[in-house]
Formats: sequence, C-alpha cells, structure tokens
Amino acid sequence: MTIVAGQNILWREGVTTERLNEFSRNTMVEMLGIRISEIGTNFLRGTMPVNERSCQPMRILHGGASVAFAETLASIAANCCVAETFVAVGQEINANHLRPVPEGETVEGIARLVHAGARSQVWSIELRNGKGQLTCLSRITLAIIKRR
Repeated sequence: MTIVAGQNILWREGVTTERLNEFSRNTMVEMLGIRISEIGTNFLRGTMPVNERSCQPMRILHGGASVAFAETLASIAANCCVAETFVAVGQEINANHLRPVPEGETVEGIARLVHAGARSQVWSIELRNGKGQLTCLSRITLAIIKRR
C-alpha cells in the first residue's frame, strides 16, 4: 500500500464508518459520544458532543476531551492505513486550544495525514465548532508496530 500525504489514501479494504463506529463500542470513544461520520479520499471526519461527559466545571469543552477526540480520529485513520499485521499507537500529541466550545454544542474534527513512514505517521487534526470556527489544532505522531 502506498500512502502519500496530500494525495488519495488507499484505505484498507472494507473500511466503513459503520464498522469503525461498531469497533469503538464499549470504549472511551463511545463514552465520549465520538462518531465517525465520513471517510474521505485523504481524511477522516467525526463529531463529539459537548456534554456532561466532555465538559469542564465551567461548562465548556474540556481540553483533555479535545485531545482524546483528536487522538481518536488520527489513531482510527492511521490504523485503517496500515497492513493488518501492524498497529498504529499514539506516541506524542500536542494541541492548541483556540476558543471555548460551550456545553450543548457539537464539535467536528477532521484528521489529515501529514507524513507516512515505515515506522511512524504524523497526522494533523482540526476541531471546529458549529459555526465552522477553529477551536483546537492538534498534531500527533503515531508509532507503527507489529500487532501482538
């Protein structure tokens, strides 16, 4: 499989939003209400509600929930790009929180591949509020390791 940033990604055969959402059942992903909504040619899109599970006491989106959402999108995407004998796992993530999102709204995230190497991938993730405004910009490095 060839993966080139900025071009079409060859997703592993059989990857669908339904399968990805089913795979996340009974995990933190489901607990946070994260849903994969679209698999594009070179991106993965999802949503997460801002509610009692993802907000802080000031009733705005918790920065940790934003990071969990960003890592979820990129990790799922990365694992859909590697051979089935490998797995992509988070190695380093950063996030810039740019504006608050109040409880009751939904954030949308989109993960795009920046670099795909033999042993690592780098993804950029943008989170946006309902008005399309950028609320968080994140970047993650994932290690590609042999599946156990």
